[in-house]
Amino acid sequence: MTPSLIVHGGAWSIPPHEVEPHINGCRSAAQTGWEALIKGGSALDAVEAAVRVLEDDPTYDAGRGSVLNADGDIEMDAIIMDGATLNTGAVAAIQRVQHPVSAARLVMRHSEHNLLVGAGAESFARRMGVPVYPQVNLVTERELEKWRAAQAAPPDSARKEFSHDTVGAVARDADGHLAVATSTGGTFNKLPGRVGDSPLIGSGAYADDLSGAASATGWGESLMKIVICKTACDLMARGHDAQTAADAAIKQLGERVNGLGGIIIIDGRGGIGHAHNTPGMAYAKVLPDGQISAGC
Repeated sequence: MTPSLIVHGGAWSIPPHEVEPHINGCRSAAQTGWEALIKGGSALDAVEAAVRVLEDDPTYDAGRGSVLNADGDIEMDAIIMDGATLNTGAVAAIQRVQHPVSAARLVMRHSEHNLLVGAGAESFARRMGVPVYPQVNLVTERELEKWRAAQAAPPDSARKEFSHDTVGAVARDADGHLAVATSTGGTFNKLPGRVGDSPLIGSGAYADDLSGAASATGWGESLMKIVICKTACDLMARGHDAQTAADAAIKQLGERVNGLGGIIIIDGRGGIGHAHNTPGMAYAKVLPDGQISAGC
């Protein structure tokens, strides 16, 4: 069975000078995830590997490069889900780790819980051997400058101008199993403790071998209202292919809650879909011939 893979680097207004880095980063993540798949790795292995690449890249709002909250701190969310078992692990408002997606997978594998938050999530990660870094190691000069500028601007206008969002990956392995992972630094200038859609099962991500798998990006408060990833997977369970489900989910997001965002999808047959109603969404997908197609 031929594997499938797609990644995204966030849906929002991507400035022209940032388009190329966004595309290149997604291409690199897709290549890493694809190499895991063709070497016989599981879909879970592939999505974790791909998202770790994006968390390492300061271009994106995830891991190193995460946006700052209203207090000037970084709080990150991530989820990973196995479509074969419906097992999931997630962390929210975690600090001082570079790879929240790996912390999320440890929650899935080594705890009886689905979601750990804040200091508890960080403590668990530390016990599991995840390196814990000073926050200064994760803060980029770009985000620090944006945060300083926002202190003198109306919060709403600053948030709209500076928001960029979330990374994710969806994969189907050679055994036909699906998996998804999503990671984010959240919304720029958010209130401390705010948790968006990303770590929430069905909103930021969902995977079920019986239907499909999806990762979402965009304005989290809107994505949560329609449980967008579960909505897309339900459409596939009713016979829609990945692209049709992606288009329908984004249409519902806009029409029902006036929301903005994007989604990437793989259906149970390995078909790939992606859609967004924002000015841009960075993505990269592996074509049937093994070549990578990327865009923004």
